[in-house]
Amino acid sequence: MVSLVRTVLGDVPAGELGVCDAHDHLFIRSPVLPGLELDDPEEAGARLRSFHELGGRTVVQWTPYGMGRRAGDLAALSRAGGTRIVAATGLHQAAHYAPGLLGRIMPELEELFVSEITEGIGAAGVRAGLIKVAGAFHGIDAHARHTMTAAAGAHRRTGAPIAVHLEMGTGARDVLNLLCGELGVEPRRVILGHPGRFPDGVAQLDAAREGVFLAFDGPSRANHATDWRLPEQLAGLAEAGFGGQLLLGGDTTVPGTPGMPYLLRRLRPRLARSLGEELLGAVLVANPARAFALAAH
Repeated sequence: MVSLVRTVLGDVPAGELGVCDAHDHLFIRSPVLPGLELDDPEEAGARLRSFHELGGRTVVQWTPYGMGRRAGDLAALSRAGGTRIVAATGLHQAAHYAPGLLGRIMPELEELFVSEITEGIGAAGVRAGLIKVAGAFHGIDAHARHTMTAAAGAHRRTGAPIAVHLEMGTGARDVLNLLCGELGVEPRRVILGHPGRFPDGVAQLDAAREGVFLAFDGPSRANHATDWRLPEQLAGLAEAGFGGQLLLGGDTTVPGTPGMPYLLRRLRPRLARSLGEELLGAVLVANPARAFALAAH
């Protein structure tokens, strides 16, 4: 049976993803970041072209419901540039939404996620291939519990993987206790984002031992412990036997972030020296093909 990944232009064999930016944003807006929206299709297209010229073939956009995904533009950009794009449903932390919006959608959240995966996002008709949710700082709040419960239900009904924003890289154990323990989601269907922002090697190993994927993302950000510790962190996890669970992403969230082209132009050669070409190839190609494949359901 061929594993499939749901892209904005339809399902494709997972083995055809090629080099993958496993966590990024072509479009995103939030009241938390006023005036720093990514909302320009031309600029997004330029970033995609740069990524493609460097060998990139797939971008996974983690922008969830209500945060300016521009689903119709995602499809047009994918067609124009030849880069596959995976879109997300899901819900971020409550701070990213107007209270009135959350009040309307929370009672039927699982149905919303399922609909966007199976039928499409709004009038664009583009189907999501990923469920994005978010933890709280060093734990799980009531909003996170509700959204993760809905995500687990939608995952069981659709097979779409669940991607989790770890706030400043924290709270992985609480997330896993809920998603994989209480809610019964298989760890290999979960992707934890931002583990490198809280460079606790013990916490990273603890999460890896559960069997989840770890998406090290957001390189080039001076206010996070990302670039300079990344080779050491990835090498340590690989030496411990978890090289098959590692992912890399640009996580461009505001204008001016080097993001996806930087991932391949600057970070790839540096990581090749510390990890070796074979392992780095798995991190960029083989691992995301497994992480983002739809599970049988």
